[in-house]
Amino acid sequence: MTRSRPLANRVALVTGASRGLGYSIALKLAEAGAEIIGVARTQGGLEELDDAVNALGGKATLVPLDLNSPDGIERLAEAVTDRWSRLDIMIANAGQLGLLTPAAQIPSKTWNEVLGVNLIAPARMIRAFEQLLKSSDAGRAVFVTSGVGSRRARAYWAAYGASKAGLDNLVQSWAIELQGTRVRANLLDPGAVRTRMRANAMPGEDPMSLPHPDDIASIAVELTLPGEIRNGQIVSARG
Repeated sequence: MTRSRPLANRVALVTGASRGLGYSIALKLAEAGAEIIGVARTQGGLEELDDAVNALGGKATLVPLDLNSPDGIERLAEAVTDRWSRLDIMIANAGQLGLLTPAAQIPSKTWNEVLGVNLIAPARMIRAFEQLLKSSDAGRAVFVTSGVGSRRARAYWAAYGASKAGLDNLVQSWAIELQGTRVRANLLDPGAVRTRMRANAMPGEDPMSLPHPDDIASIAVELTLPGEIRNGQIVSARG
């Protein structure tokens, strides 16, 4: 049986692609036919992704990058412009948990790291890649958010929650601006997923009681399809 490849010949950039949900999303996109630009800080994890994508018969470009670097995102956009002249899919998945501690005790370094990865980096990605997404016949952007934000604040999660609340507003504001274009931007709330970040946040939790990242990745892929019409929505994996 021929495998369906609805994303054939499309170029997809995924941050946080070396493990967890980002890794699973990248593989699902590759399985659907997309060429992957995998971005992460961990070279070893990216090489594992490359092997897995190649095993599917796909292609991947590996980009070791700290999203908090001063000009890394902008330089990546220049490289994508030079090589492809467009970007069909952008997945902003990389996340930073920070310290789970009372708000009054969060140090500036933690605020800078968490806001830098979870909010400022996606804002920089919007600025750097918007024109490339508009150069696609159906640009699709998906940002991974969390219920621990403006919709469901939680004690000791102030830095992470504030960053995700800001992300929600950022993306929904941008989505309004995109009306009348061929680009769609949505947020994905995966809920509790079996990832390293979740294990760090909830060390006493049985990880086998949680969905595998592969189960959530399929929802992200749906949001990248050329026929997707949703825009500015927070899509919950919990239904």
